[in-house]
Amino acid sequence: MRSKYRLKANADFQHLRRHGHTLHHPLLVISFLPNGLQHSRFGFVVSKRLGKATVRNRIKRRVREAVRLRHRRGEIAQGWDVVFIARRPIREASFRQIDGAVGSLLQRAGLTKPQVE
Repeated sequence: MRSKYRLKANADFQHLRRHGHTLHHPLLVISFLPNGLQHSRFGFVVSKRLGKATVRNRIKRRVREAVRLRHRRGEIAQGWDVVFIARRPIREASFRQIDGAVGSLLQRAGLTKPQVE
């Protein structure tokens, strides 16, 4: 995912956590807030409580890839800051389960574009 689509600054994460809306799933938590830009930005949080660096990095890669694929297909609405926070059960989840959780949360948040058939 290109740099302009990533949330990196701690201040951005803090602002989103304070003022954004939050939804929960057994594998992930999502916080989202309009950003006033022409594109959406994404951040990923995996606590040290979930495991050592290799485990945390694998989780981040999987969640990031699920978001990247949906973003590439144009399924995600523009103009939002979105943070995904991993929960403990994600350690044993397959990529298919993680992708389903990402899709479910984005849909519940109203951040998906309507499918054109």
